[in-house]
Amino acid sequence: DNKKFSKLCKETGIMGKLVTSTDVDIIFSKYKPKGGRTITVKEFGVILDELSAKRFPKKSAEDAKVAMRDLITGKAPGTKGTTKVSKKGATERLTDTSKYTGTHKERFDADGKGKGIEGREDVIEDDGYVVGYTNKGTYDEDHSKE
Repeated sequence: DNKKFSKLCKETGIMGKLVTSTDVDIIFSKYKPKGGRTITVKEFGVILDELSAKRFPKKSAEDAKVAMRDLITGKAPGTKGTTKVSKKGATERLTDTSKYTGTHKERFDADGKGKGIEGREDVIEDDGYVVGYTNKGTYDEDHSKE
């Protein structure tokens, strides 16, 4: 959507003195489907081509397109404005999974990673055996013909 596209333009350096947020909004609205909020990859490429002419006015059209692709290639989403993990005082002590006891301890493996559903619920095998039967798979060994 337009909010995420504007964020991409800010973080990659497309927006600046020559390309404003208003320019990005107008061009995005021009190419998105009527009544829609998102664009396709093809429309994304067309928008970048149009923005490249504004961003690099002194370059030829092809050089501007290449320069625009180079601006966004290999960039990851930014973390500006996100909350950092606190590791001070009680937080570190309370989130150390090696100190957990009882049923809470069973929710994590040795590395402290969560086990997911296996750590929260008893998964019952649905293979036809009685629940309390402990010697599963040994019938043929005990009753083989000699």
